[in-house]
Amino acid sequence: VATMANEVILLDFWPSMFGMRTRIALREKGIEFEYRDEDLWNKSPLLLETNPVHKKIPVLIHNGKPVCESTIQVQYIDEVWSDKNRILPSDPYQRAQARFWVDFIDKKMYDAQRKVWGTKGEEQETGKKEFIELLKTLESELGENTYFGGDDFGYVDIGLIGFYSWFHAYEKYGNLNIESECPKLIAWAKTCMQRESVAKSLPDSEKVIEFVTEIRKKFMLE
Repeated sequence: VATMANEVILLDFWPSMFGMRTRIALREKGIEFEYRDEDLWNKSPLLLETNPVHKKIPVLIHNGKPVCESTIQVQYIDEVWSDKNRILPSDPYQRAQARFWVDFIDKKMYDAQRKVWGTKGEEQETGKKEFIELLKTLESELGENTYFGGDDFGYVDIGLIGFYSWFHAYEKYGNLNIESECPKLIAWAKTCMQRESVAKSLPDSEKVIEFVTEIRKKFMLE
């Protein structure tokens, strides 16, 4: 296995909930990696070269070969370092379900949360409703389980937990109380945060609030 684990570089941006997925997956597997924080307003030549199609972070570079898109990276990490801490379930049906829910998060969550902190007035109100509905859908999928995969931390948990570092920002700018709406989801997030892989990969929520405040000023929302 040692030969596979030569060089791993992650081009990322610290507040990215997508980059957080890849960080968590690497840490779940105990993979040493070099973290490079990108300036998204002034992208590095390496980023443009390794992701010429989307020009987006995160990019995982394993032995010189780039893998783009966080969900694909997490699956790749699970396949390459398959000897410990399985991320996707081994059962094909459960694996399909896990992929469905992460796909749901990707299609719905980013836009909804963006409206919560990045818009005003009616658009923001609609965004807040959408966002809470999404969280409630996810909460009912979680049910009484510890993690989305039952007792095992896995693919859906990794797909969603990054957003948690932004929850305080959503609450501040959306005037929301997420815990009162979705107590079980918050309990799940706190359980995830007890894992070293998660705690090390998520930024401090106060730092995220500062970042969001800057962005809001840029877009004249302040």
